[in-house]
Amino acid sequence: MSPQTISVLGSTGSIGRQTLEVVRELHLKVAALAARSSVDLVEAQVREFLPELAVLYDMEAALELARRLRGLPVRVAYGLEGLLEAAAIDQADTVVTALVGMIGLQPTLAAVEKGKRIALANKETLVCAGELVMRRAEERGAEIVPVDSEHSAIFQCLQGCRDRREVRRLVLTCSGGPFYGRSAGELEQVTAADALKHPNWSMGAKITIDSATLMNKGLEIIEAMRLYRLPLEQVTAVIHRQSIVHSLVEYRDGAVLAQLGTPDMRLPIRYALTYPCRAESPAEPLDLLSCPPLTFAAPDMEAFPCLRLAMDSARRGGTACAALNGANEAAVGRFLRGEIGFCDIPRLVERALERSDGGDAMSLEAILEADLAARRVAMENG
Repeated sequence: MSPQTISVLGSTGSIGRQTLEVVRELHLKVAALAARSSVDLVEAQVREFLPELAVLYDMEAALELARRLRGLPVRVAYGLEGLLEAAAIDQADTVVTALVGMIGLQPTLAAVEKGKRIALANKETLVCAGELVMRRAEERGAEIVPVDSEHSAIFQCLQGCRDRREVRRLVLTCSGGPFYGRSAGELEQVTAADALKHPNWSMGAKITIDSATLMNKGLEIIEAMRLYRLPLEQVTAVIHRQSIVHSLVEYRDGAVLAQLGTPDMRLPIRYALTYPCRAESPAEPLDLLSCPPLTFAAPDMEAFPCLRLAMDSARRGGTACAALNGANEAAVGRFLRGEIGFCDIPRLVERALERSDGGDAMSLEAILEADLAARRVAMENG
């Protein structure tokens, strides 16, 4: 059954804004909106959708939002407690988790504990705590439906799979980002402005940089392992510059199923909100007669070592993936602030992984500790 009321965590980001476009099209209700600090945009969203709860992580921003919304029947909250409340609010049957980064983990777990449907767009949740989250989802009866285009594609291609043992491998596609074809040496001098020019998708700064380093694909490989309970040996990635084939599933009999579509995130968002049904879409469908030739190539893990580091962390297991993600978030932040170069991102991540103990990842405390320790290493100079 399609949801009637949703909560959107990360409502001002790219996924959050597109989610609200779909909400508008489908005439859904909104119980809660949550963002970091964008007072103007959240105010406009609240006035249109009239949720019961609006959350800004930043306290000063939340106080300003509350002042502007005085007189409306909308409660305003802030901080982690506010995010947790928005995730667990009783009125919402579906929670769209579109917060960027590790900050999305605890709210996602809060929604899982309430048995909600999770429209998951926060990959860090499963990268850092996939075993814990999937176990709790099974125990609490929470349904996790992926929003990322690649994982939505796999989810759709698996709908006719009767037995997961029929799957030989999952193949995630990757655009290759703005630096496809460049050598490691050529990447030493690229700037943040260069890295933010993604060829196909319009995304937030952090995920766009991750796409440029190929860390995004590494994180998605780990996420796919958790979502579909498959080992690393059965999950791989290929470069597909056109972003038309969003991912593929290869079965043991040699059949390969793929999901194709225009590079429009509203398609997987709509499917996550309406699954197992499909709602009519106003967007133009893919025209096979006008789309470019479809090409595929192997990723270059020498020029883009972040992909290799992610796969190494997946093999290592435990809290290594949390350390990988934490170090990467810190390093990307430094790159965007102009403190380090593009090629320093994998160097700092590798240094943090070398210092990580890779302990057990079945407790939230251990995961958060590994994340924090890795961030500290990535913030060190030298």
